[in-house]
Amino acid sequence: RLISRIEESLPVVTCRIDPQGTVLNSWKAVWVVLSEDGVEFYKKKTDRSPKGMIPLKGATLISPCQDFGKRTLVFKITTEKKQDHFFQASHVEEREFWVKDIKRAITCLQGGKRFARKSTRRSIRLPDAVNLNELYLLMKDQDDGVKELKLEQENRVFNHCFTGATVVEWLISKEKARNRPEALMLATGLLNEGFLQPAGDLSKEGAESAEQTSFLDETKALYYFADSGFFCEGYSSDEDVLLKEEFRGNIVKQGCLLKQGHRRKNWKVRKFILRDDPAYMHYYDPTKGDDPLGSVHLRGAVVTAVEFVPDAKKYDIDGNLFEIITSDEIHYFLQAATAEERKEWIKAIQAVSKSGK
Repeated sequence: RLISRIEESLPVVTCRIDPQGTVLNSWKAVWVVLSEDGVEFYKKKTDRSPKGMIPLKGATLISPCQDFGKRTLVFKITTEKKQDHFFQASHVEEREFWVKDIKRAITCLQGGKRFARKSTRRSIRLPDAVNLNELYLLMKDQDDGVKELKLEQENRVFNHCFTGATVVEWLISKEKARNRPEALMLATGLLNEGFLQPAGDLSKEGAESAEQTSFLDETKALYYFADSGFFCEGYSSDEDVLLKEEFRGNIVKQGCLLKQGHRRKNWKVRKFILRDDPAYMHYYDPTKGDDPLGSVHLRGAVVTAVEFVPDAKKYDIDGNLFEIITSDEIHYFLQAATAEERKEWIKAIQAVSKSGK
């Protein structure tokens, strides 16, 4: 799961701006680190010094930013000196994580406080005996957990989600909480720790509130499991429904990875979207449009962690490598940001390759 946290970097896309503040509309993939008082960006994650730093003291943030037409995943940071900086995430959930943490950092600077993620137990006084990870696994049980549904709201379809009221009622019915206030406290703990994510505008507003219980016990507040296949889509015309077969599967995982080219053997940041049934992984240039550069059919594919890549220059390799070998014997070499991220991608691809068509 890709999230933005203090001193943790992620590949996102930034729009270049000249010293006079004119948008040059030249989008580059960069590595971004959120620190206590600024946003640093690097050409690649192995660089020791950043290409630039955006101070957050006195800054404002706008999301979503509509300045670039079809680029729907853009957010804008305006510094105290009125200089604009534009960033584009690889998917909606990633953008929301970045926006949430950057806004919190700005608020902390305004109040003279140090930016840090909230401690769930301190903020809402969860009992020490509560194990949120175990509770989350129970909630995800296919037979006895919270059911993931396709729900429609405000001309949008939310796939693999559920309402806040459903979560609260499940906690009470399974005797995990004695009453609604206690269930609401547990649900807020799951939300604050990232196990549950807000899906719609109402639930996102609740998560951004300063209230102790930021989880909403309402039928119109939508949420989803952090590692589910959640995605949101607008109503489609008849022509839009006729999608290619390989795009019909549910989204299992998405995010940015480094991919080695087949010809020049150079490494570039690519956005990957993994789908099941049928089992495909499409990859995109995150600096350009929505059309994929290519796809990998994963049915019967083999994926393993590797420590060595043929024809790779030493300075291009920073660990966390893995290889996909398709049923047609095509080899793909990829590099994740962290060892944990590599593990998550391998696990997800292995599951899809076995179960997908």
